[in-house]
Amino acid sequence: MDKSLKIAIGSDAFPPTTDGISNVAASYADILNKKGCEAVVVTPKNPNQQDIKYPFEIFRYKSWWVPTREGYSIGWPFKESLHYEIVDRKFDLLHSHAPLATSYYFRLVNRVKRIPTVLTYHTKYEYDIAKRVPTKAGKRFAYKFLLNNINAADEVWVTSEGSLESLRKLGYEGDCVVMPNGCDMPKRDIPKVLVDKIKKEHHIPDDVPVFIYAGRMIWYKNIRLILEACKTLKKSGRDFRLIMLGFGADETAVKLLYRALGIADKVIWVGKILDRDLIQQYYAASDILLFPSTFDTNGLVVREAASCGTPSLLIRGSCAAEGIDDGETGFLCEENADSIAEVLAGIMNNRKLLELVGSNARDKIYISWDDAVSRALERYQKVINDFYSIGKSSEEYKY
Repeated sequence: MDKSLKIAIGSDAFPPTTDGISNVAASYADILNKKGCEAVVVTPKNPNQQDIKYPFEIFRYKSWWVPTREGYSIGWPFKESLHYEIVDRKFDLLHSHAPLATSYYFRLVNRVKRIPTVLTYHTKYEYDIAKRVPTKAGKRFAYKFLLNNINAADEVWVTSEGSLESLRKLGYEGDCVVMPNGCDMPKRDIPKVLVDKIKKEHHIPDDVPVFIYAGRMIWYKNIRLILEACKTLKKSGRDFRLIMLGFGADETAVKLLYRALGIADKVIWVGKILDRDLIQQYYAASDILLFPSTFDTNGLVVREAASCGTPSLLIRGSCAAEGIDDGETGFLCEENADSIAEVLAGIMNNRKLLELVGSNARDKIYISWDDAVSRALERYQKVINDFYSIGKSSEEYKY
């Protein structure tokens, strides 16, 4: 590489807002700076921000604050002086991790001065549009807005092959580069004393199988299927515990459902945890991660669980299940509660199998952020070289 790069990492969410993309942005910035680059996170302002905790610069631009459980700010990048602040920093490349406000901000910057731009498509936005936008006209506008932001990028990345299907639904017709996310949890064996501490705290007997769901508490993650499968297992006389780790817009409804299903005595609700070491300990205290989401394009939690040798149960054909061999590096089922219950019934008391598959997952599907960002950094240089070699810097910008 000719020189260390100066890179703007754009994200519409950043801690204290916690989701997969905010973790991705933080990991990219951290690793890039450790590799000698100058990476700056560009993200909307948040009234609860504590940016001083991070070892890299975080540039916050104007936002509208909407008080919700998830704590998202809505970026408002329309102040003209903001565009010049990015231009004056002389970034070599802009990398947005969502086709939303920050991507539009990068478009406004490019109208002032062309800078090579990459966009990573992480999320199936058609789910959110269908749920949150009530009118056909609103949906058309949302699709057009996202598509323009995606098309404006000089290169589009996806985190899995299955992500491309979602992009096509938005109307994107261009090429993509598959660039998987990494995991910020190191491979390690969690000491038994820490596992025992968690089990003791939650009164979990040693011989009882432990399932875990980790992620946002929203229905389109297929949480309902987990709960209904657990009802089937309990009805058949099987004992287990289900750890529910996370928070989100539907958490109250989730609690109401598992109580209505009569499985409240099997559910351990731990809610929101920000301590990454503690989250990894919860994975280690569990026999299997239940992640039946067909919404996620990559499923960071699958690699997180694998970091400490915990296997996952995933929906066959889902993006999260890409690269998983059934019974080898994970377990696969169909997208219904009966199938989840059937697979769990066959493996939940087979500790040797669970340990073997978990060990295989750690060895074969785990990707560190160092490896993931090293690959991205090589691609950055190609994007930059191609940008200038074909004269994009002097072409009229149409976005």
